[in-house]
Amino acid sequence: MSNPSQIEKKLLHYTGKAIADFNMIQRGDRVMVCLSGGKDSFTLLTILNQLRRRSGNKFELFSFTLDQAQPGWNDSALRQWLKERSIPHEILTRDTYSIVKEKIPEGKTYCSLCSRLRRGIIYRYAEENGFNKIALGHHRDDLVRTLMMSIFYNGDIRSMPPKLLSDNKKHIVIRPLCYVQENDIITYAQEQAYPIIPCNLCGSQENLMRKKVARLIDQLAEENPKVPSNILHALQSIKPSQLMDQNMWNFRNLEHELINNQVNTANEIFSPEEFDTVDE
Repeated sequence: MSNPSQIEKKLLHYTGKAIADFNMIQRGDRVMVCLSGGKDSFTLLTILNQLRRRSGNKFELFSFTLDQAQPGWNDSALRQWLKERSIPHEILTRDTYSIVKEKIPEGKTYCSLCSRLRRGIIYRYAEENGFNKIALGHHRDDLVRTLMMSIFYNGDIRSMPPKLLSDNKKHIVIRPLCYVQENDIITYAQEQAYPIIPCNLCGSQENLMRKKVARLIDQLAEENPKVPSNILHALQSIKPSQLMDQNMWNFRNLEHELINNQVNTANEIFSPEEFDTVDE
């Protein structure tokens, strides 16, 4: 094994930290990495494979790729890449491309339907083959952009959790790259010369909301480079009393709390113990 580059060391550090912070992987886990053919999932698989070897093979790693029958799809280089690294894998063909193109009008965002179809296939495959962890390649900037999109376009505060129970309650979904910056992934992917397979659905739509939000965050980061990391930190520092969600904070009964606090304060000031020490 060659010595890791500086960027690889950084990726190993932040991925390992995320795994430890959120207890993502335990001994004996069967982890299925969803390899889409993009830079993020290639990086995730590479880094997890190194961490697996360093752990003494304490967990199992498997690569799953879904061929959605997009025109021009060619996975021959991807297959060769996996074979050279002796990574167990399967490439499953399911024509979700035609379904998405049929159901979604031209110019509209395909992501929602495409992800639902893909998610169903992934969960089913993991269940049928005994994988208890599903690893996705979302990085720090995905989490940050998703939060801002939810606020701007949906009016709620949500993002991509680093670890969650799947919709069917049968798998744990993990995002080990949640601390990793996209720019570092881009640099590493170029260094590794991954055989990238472009997406002809979402990759070809220039009007995606996510791209607009990404540009906005990039503009803010030009003035203050800490903006993305500050937004990520906000996801770990929720203060319900400073928001407006009545399900998380009891605004209606603050008056009762005020009265109770005043009574407790008075009891502390005029404690019976103090009077017991007064000479008669």
